[in-house]
Amino acid sequence: MEVLSSRILIRPRDPEVAWAFYGGTLGLAIAREFPGGVVYFLGTGYLEVSGRGVPDAGSGPDALWLQVRDIAAAEAELRTAGVVVTRETRTEPWGLRECWIADPDGRAIVLVEIPPDHPIRRDVR
Repeated sequence: MEVLSSRILIRPRDPEVAWAFYGGTLGLAIAREFPGGVVYFLGTGYLEVSGRGVPDAGSGPDALWLQVRDIAAAEAELRTAGVVVTRETRTEPWGLRECWIADPDGRAIVLVEIPPDHPIRRDVR
């Protein structure tokens, strides 16, 4: 199987609140818009926020993983914007620095900084 592109799709309970969060609070750039949906750039991937989830059903076990250049700066910026940090920045046993937040539906968003000496950076395949 050859994968040429990827996209994460989420169905928020309130699309307008989700669009304000992803496009406004997080500042993700818009790749395209269509009636009932917005697709945002996520580095080399995409996030589509469209449709409507079931009210009060929760967001399920899905999560977004967003690599950032400076996790301390990202955490400070998000706190200033009023975003609740659900798990403060820390270095995980696998060597990545992670900070967890949540979107308006409670969906986990993991901010990740990859230290310069981490194997992900050293493996050039």
